[in-house]
Amino acid sequence: MQRKATTVKILVVEDDKRLAATVRRGLEEEGYAVDVALDGIDGKWMATEQEYDVIVLDVMLPGLNGFRLCAALREANNWTPILMLTAKRGEYDEAEALDTGADDFLSKPFSFVVLLARLRALVRRGGAERAAAIEIGDLKLDPAAHQCLRGDIEIPLSPREFAVLEYLAHRVGVAVSKRTLLEHVWDFAFEGDDNIVEVYVRRIRRKIDEPFDRVTIQTVRGAGYRIDPDA
Repeated sequence: MQRKATTVKILVVEDDKRLAATVRRGLEEEGYAVDVALDGIDGKWMATEQEYDVIVLDVMLPGLNGFRLCAALREANNWTPILMLTAKRGEYDEAEALDTGADDFLSKPFSFVVLLARLRALVRRGGAERAAAIEIGDLKLDPAAHQCLRGDIEIPLSPREFAVLEYLAHRVGVAVSKRTLLEHVWDFAFEGDDNIVEVYVRRIRRKIDEPFDRVTIQTVRGAGYRIDPDA
């Protein structure tokens, strides 16, 4: 396996010492530079005092929980990509993770292979992109404010709807499969019906497209969904 350059620096904030040590060892074997904080207070201090490419952040932490830590970093304009570790099938945890500014989430227990894939994606995305608003014609998404606008009209979206639209918006013109959306917006271990993606895409269309006579989200037969930049 090809090793990663040690210039990629990751902060792991996890109070389970055994899990933190296992993740650290695995990431270091992949060539990453890793720091570990065992509580939220130390995690906040380290994330503030040093620069990281990605932060792996557990929800349940002593001193300062993951939600509060994530929100505090975003309020301080720290846009380091954050992968939050949530409870298994913790839908409310996942929604709150996105609402407080996390870029992605992963349910425990998780596959290390999937953790690596999520981290690679966040490293490629980088911190600056997360802070910037996304504009597609007169449709504007502001991830920092969790705000969606069509022209001057604000469109209320649920956390999951926003996450689906944001994921597609980062890949304008590219067909994204249902499975990819499930893995990144729901969970890699999601065992429900894939049609849940259709349900959410339909809800989003009713809010951002139908009232404005637009077709921003297109269905690509056999491939998934694609954002049309000219819609």
